[in-house]
Amino acid sequence: MPISSGSDADLTAALADAVRAAAADRRALEIRGAGTRAGQGRPVAGERLEVAGHRGVVDYDPAELVLTARAGTPLTEIEALLAANGQMLAFEPPRLGRGGTLGGAVATGLSGPRRPFTGALRDYVLGVRILDGRGQVLRFGGTVFKNVAGFDAFRLMAGAHGELGVLLDISLRVVPRPAVEAARTLDLAPEPARQRVAELMRRPLPLSGAFHDGERLHLRLSGGRAGVAATADLVGGAEADPGDWTAIRDLAHPVLSGGGGLWRIALPRTGPAGDFEALPWDQAGGVRWLRAPAPPTGAEAAAAALGGHLQRIRGAAGPAFQSLPAPLLALHRRLKAALDPEGILNPGRMYVEA
Repeated sequence: MPISSGSDADLTAALADAVRAAAADRRALEIRGAGTRAGQGRPVAGERLEVAGHRGVVDYDPAELVLTARAGTPLTEIEALLAANGQMLAFEPPRLGRGGTLGGAVATGLSGPRRPFTGALRDYVLGVRILDGRGQVLRFGGTVFKNVAGFDAFRLMAGAHGELGVLLDISLRVVPRPAVEAARTLDLAPEPARQRVAELMRRPLPLSGAFHDGERLHLRLSGGRAGVAATADLVGGAEADPGDWTAIRDLAHPVLSGGGGLWRIALPRTGPAGDFEALPWDQAGGVRWLRAPAPPTGAEAAAAALGGHLQRIRGAAGPAFQSLPAPLLALHRRLKAALDPEGILNPGRMYVEA
């Protein structure tokens, strides 16, 4: 079901018509943007609903630190506009290719290396406009940060993988870019490095990234010139290029790229890592990375025992997400039934049972 435009366009009416027709016939739809994040969920057996043509910045007020854009707008265009005004997306979403869209970033919900220092993607979503499974246009939230009366339904869209609605427009809080950035590398093993980062994070230091490649600790510093320089002296190590963090953010670093699958193992940042201790980590130790065709037997149970979970990122077999406990799965089903009663939007994208 191709619905496209060669330039910025509002395709709300055409997309709503397509969803209403599919709901009437109970035809499943696979919501598709640029396709750069297709490996993060289960395949959907349905007619493709192309949303990349629904694109363009709807509103942007640098003084108010708020941007609203259509879901098909490429991340690269949004970040270029923000950079021209000295601003950025604090949650630093992995771009995973030049065509990646804002809607894809929000739907998959992944944050980048800045997350432990500035917050997660969902924390910066102020409001959304969506199509529900009936083809109705719904608006949740708004365009101001203190718009939190009632249930924050708009945040449910972050990480829902399109199962709860077709994202149309997204309003985000943006932040000023730091004056300077610096990077350091230290020769520390994974666990001593994580302890070192935990110690540093107890102090008001301009840390904005902590990544371990299995051999070395990589730190990024962002802020005012004097604070960054003083912190660089404090942490020591060897000077590195802050530009190297682009590859870390976009999961293109050598330990994260190449053949085979990539699995994201989220764990409590300061807790034990168990069998995952030797793996490369990001987000100050809160995310472990496993390159393998499939996770080892028992990995799901091991992650759950540590208070974490697994997620497939790309190119691998096996379940895309850790199985949900029965109460959470029941809640997921109720939300799905309320917003998509015919179950036509990306059915089974996250879980076989829903």
